[in-house]
Amino acid sequence: MAEPASAPLRARRMRIDTYQEPVLFMRRDCPVCQSEGFEAQSRVAVSWQGHRIVATLNVVDADFITGGEAGLSEAAWRLLGAPEGAEVQLAHPPPIESLGHVRAKVYGRPFSDAAIAEVVRDVAQGLYSDLQLAAFVTACAGNRLDLRETVALTRAMVGAGETIDWGPGRVMDKHCVGGLPGNRTTMIVVPIAAACGLRMPKTSSRAITSPAGTADVMETVAPVALDVPAIRRVVEATGGCIVWGGSVRLSPADDVLIRVERPLDLDSGSQLAASVLSKKAAAGSTHVLIDMPVGPTAKVRSSDAARSLSQLLQDVARAIGLQVRVLETDGNAPVGRGIGPALEARDVLAVLRGDAGAPRDLAQRSLLLAGELLEFGGIASAGTGAASAASTLATGGAWRKFLEICEAQGGFAEPTLATHRRDVVSARSGHVVAIDNRRIARIAKLAGAPKTPCAGLELHANVGRFVERGEALFTVHAGSPGALAYALAYADTQCDVVLVGGDD
Repeated sequence: MAEPASAPLRARRMRIDTYQEPVLFMRRDCPVCQSEGFEAQSRVAVSWQGHRIVATLNVVDADFITGGEAGLSEAAWRLLGAPEGAEVQLAHPPPIESLGHVRAKVYGRPFSDAAIAEVVRDVAQGLYSDLQLAAFVTACAGNRLDLRETVALTRAMVGAGETIDWGPGRVMDKHCVGGLPGNRTTMIVVPIAAACGLRMPKTSSRAITSPAGTADVMETVAPVALDVPAIRRVVEATGGCIVWGGSVRLSPADDVLIRVERPLDLDSGSQLAASVLSKKAAAGSTHVLIDMPVGPTAKVRSSDAARSLSQLLQDVARAIGLQVRVLETDGNAPVGRGIGPALEARDVLAVLRGDAGAPRDLAQRSLLLAGELLEFGGIASAGTGAASAASTLATGGAWRKFLEICEAQGGFAEPTLATHRRDVVSARSGHVVAIDNRRIARIAKLAGAPKTPCAGLELHANVGRFVERGEALFTVHAGSPGALAYALAYADTQCDVVLVGGDD
């Protein structure tokens, strides 16, 4: 239990975005701060009418907060739920006993199943600071978790949040390992699967390190922040959905861990497997198709790495009762033309509508995955899934089902495109030899994607195409002149991000 609470302070919303980490702001000369011995980076329990959070303290010497106030960051304000000016109590939180397991792992001792469950429980409850989370993530990185520990981590992450039970029968899902800009196949695969009679409640993520996640793209055409009852209504009515997983507590510890994995750039196979499969199990999936793009600038860079990760995913899935198929796909270049939420949505809509100018590579990739999913779900016999998927797309069944899903989720809208645009042209004539996935994605992010949905870039030249000197290779889209200039300044230093071979 926490120590006895101090004298109350008035809650104040500071309107400071600290992402997902709850942060508390107090003046250094605040009587409570002094009497409790709180210091910068102290962990402080903040309570109001039975609600309790643990926040990291930032000590303030300026006058924008008074000694009688407890300032709360946006994350802390949202979690505590107190109104402006409410009296809150502050106290030292009890020690986090599970940190002992993390320290033991740092020194080489394996996690027991019970130990890892304790750690994940405390992580999901918000008891770990970002520094402590970083220690846990680092202790697990570099393949330091064996198969038993990875299975235990996955089970613990499922057990720390909500789960959805869809009843008997197959519940289909798909996931892309990532690292391939524009690979927005989910929004095409789900309506094909649902139109063919499969049940596919798809919970998707927002962007972590990419210019767009599936939830970001889907949100440009329909609402995605649905709660569990709303998700059930949509799936019961249409057979599928495409919603943001962050709006429900499915494997909530994973969302917390991702917060520190991103800046640390640590994403080991064990952590990836636990992250992906815990979300699928919590969402009630029974059969999961995993798209694993492999290429020199993708997340998975070699066939050997793909085989190793594929085996781990299948072993962990088997242990927790999921059926998984992994499909190794081409990860050498971006998919489609758009990179960024609205631009990727435009590509998806073009494929679903059967537009003559729709990106052929996005359509073909989607049909490959949808065909595999139809066979995996028992709807199509071996070798016939792709043809069934193609027929569903060509006859408009997928487009009608997509509109049905959008309307059930709250209504369909056309994506809005940016007004600030600038072409980046080729300095020479020749064939496009390669496109760097990571650097082309960075340009899109510098332009403002995904926070600005209309931002990103539009590719005009695919690998193998001949371009003339001065011809546009891609167009940068931004929501403001400043963001456009920022992205172009970086693009100007990356003359080979779209590599053109040949002589002038």
